[in-house]
Amino acid sequence: MSVRLGINPLTWTNDDMPSLGGDTPLETCLSEGKQAGFSGFELGHKFPRDPEVLGPILDNHGLSLVSGWYSSELLTRTAEEEIEAIKPHLHLLKSLGATAMVFCEVSRCVHGRRDVPLSHSPTLSEEEWQTFIPRLNRVADYCQAQGVTIAYHHHLGTLIETPEEIDRLMAETTPSVGLLLDSGHLVGAGGDPVAAQKQYAERIKHVHCKDIRKEVLEDLRNRDLSFLEGVLGGMFTVPGDGFIDYVSLFKGLRDSDYQGWLVVEAEQDPAVAHPLTYARLGHDNLQRFCDEAGLRVTQ
Repeated sequence: MSVRLGINPLTWTNDDMPSLGGDTPLETCLSEGKQAGFSGFELGHKFPRDPEVLGPILDNHGLSLVSGWYSSELLTRTAEEEIEAIKPHLHLLKSLGATAMVFCEVSRCVHGRRDVPLSHSPTLSEEEWQTFIPRLNRVADYCQAQGVTIAYHHHLGTLIETPEEIDRLMAETTPSVGLLLDSGHLVGAGGDPVAAQKQYAERIKHVHCKDIRKEVLEDLRNRDLSFLEGVLGGMFTVPGDGFIDYVSLFKGLRDSDYQGWLVVEAEQDPAVAHPLTYARLGHDNLQRFCDEAGLRVTQ
């Protein structure tokens, strides 16, 4: 069993708040990510979406394409409409060797709105659950048949956020719907990543390693702030710089024979948190935690 270490460009330039790192070129993200020791990158808004263009760029840096975020709108689109919408993204991932897709339903989401507190995160009505699940299953079946598995991203400020919502999603979807386990988002929503890993070991297809500064999370909840205010306040950081127990989490991944990517995805203000410094810290801590857990890392 082995894992690979990747990173998301959010360390350098933010998709939800493009003003953060807006002037940082893609070349800087890739060269510094490689310098920090990572083997691959997830997509960001500065990445070309043509595999014939992006492939050589990644190859020049000795990097792999890990995965990429897809925003679904299954509450307003049929499964067939979503499949048509997803095809270019699916083609990009498949062409460049990525086997998992970061997938999130963004209908009524608030994580990109600085003026809306997380206490106002949307929820699914019973009728919407009955619409959403069959459509998601159909899209997931299609993607899996194409060689790419959906890894559903539970995310603060979206319809699937809390442990209870994750439980229902996993209970009612077919095995073609994988789970993206994001340590930071789960803790932020009141969950336990170690417990979730044990419960859904067979469904976990991708892992985001985002640590939490506990005092900032508590302040966000106490002052009823938004997701973006949390980001600006330093709620997220790289593994080992917060309070999440990654060694226990990784021991669970080892025991379940997880063989995918561990991805540092810790959005911070790059003007405050120097990207290369934090990329190196995140990589080195991940490697150390893997070593302690007996989880082998390969390039």
